[in-house]
Amino acid sequence: QVQLVESGGGLVQAGGSLRLSCAASGSIRSIDAMGWYRQAPGNQRELIAVATSGGTTNYADSVKGRFTLANDNAKNTVYLQMNTLKPEDTAVYYCYATIFRQGSWSSRGYWGQGTQVTVSS
Repeated sequence: QVQLVESGGGLVQAGGSLRLSCAASGSIRSIDAMGWYRQAPGNQRELIAVATSGGTTNYADSVKGRFTLANDNAKNTVYLQMNTLKPEDTAVYYCYATIFRQGSWSSRGYWGQGTQVTVSS
C-alpha cells in the first residue's frame, strides 16, 4: 500500500508565503513523477507543478516565478514553496505521484488527501 501525506496549508495574507510538503510512504520501488494540483471551488483540478524522475520540472503559467518545487528523493518527499501568494491561489492543494510499487512493473497514480490554502486580500 502507498500513501501520500501532505502538510503545510493554512491562511496567509496576499504577498505572503507558505510551504507545502508531501511524503510518500509504503511499498515503493520508485517514483516516476511527483507534484501538485489544486482545485478552487467551482473549478476543475489543475496541475500547477510536477517533477519527473528524468530531472525535469514544469510549472503552470499562473505560478511560474512564484512557486518552486523541490524534491528529496531519499525521503520520497516533495516540497512546494509558494511565494508572493495571491487571493486567486486560494484552493485545496493535492499532492499527486506516479509510483511503481514493489513487485510491480507498471506504475499508477496516487493522490494525497488535500490541504487547504487560503490567501486573504
